[in-house]
Amino acid sequence: MIAQANLPTRFGRFTIYGFRGHGKDEEAVALVRGNLKGRIAPLVRVHSQCLTGDVLTSLRCDCRAQLELSLKKIGQAPSGILLYLPQEGRGIGLMNKLRAYELQDRGMDTVEANESLGFAADARDYDFSTQILKKLGAMRIRLLSNNPEKVRQLEKAGIEVVERLPCQPRVSKISRAYLKTKKRKMGHLLKGI
Repeated sequence: MIAQANLPTRFGRFTIYGFRGHGKDEEAVALVRGNLKGRIAPLVRVHSQCLTGDVLTSLRCDCRAQLELSLKKIGQAPSGILLYLPQEGRGIGLMNKLRAYELQDRGMDTVEANESLGFAADARDYDFSTQILKKLGAMRIRLLSNNPEKVRQLEKAGIEVVERLPCQPRVSKISRAYLKTKKRKMGHLLKGI
């Protein structure tokens, strides 16, 4: 852990922790609330950075809506963690994500675009996430996620996911096709899509 500070938000009061991994560019923050070692496992969202969605409010994806829904739910839970990771574009980086957007504008879906650029549909790795959760003492969690691969990687690395809760905010017309692709080609657990 590199730093820690109070972080009041519109979703509640959190403590923000900064972490640096072994790679020189590997950094992440964790927003923590409550007693993580209490009787009820903390509610956790492992969220990958999305500049276009989280910051610029793009409707191409549901990232910002998922981030806000997660912060709201964690803010209401007895304890929780929002882990924010620099894994832009499902791990391909910002510039490659913009190149993928360009291909999507020409008719490819999100998976086809990533693969056309030579990347996996989802290149994220959750090893750093696991290290942070362990440092915070969150060995048993309730995970806000629609991604079965995220659950699999966390459990394989020794984090017990005692419950997986959907992280499915209201869907915009613009992001519906994107979400259908995530469900159909990546196995995301999405209802009504």
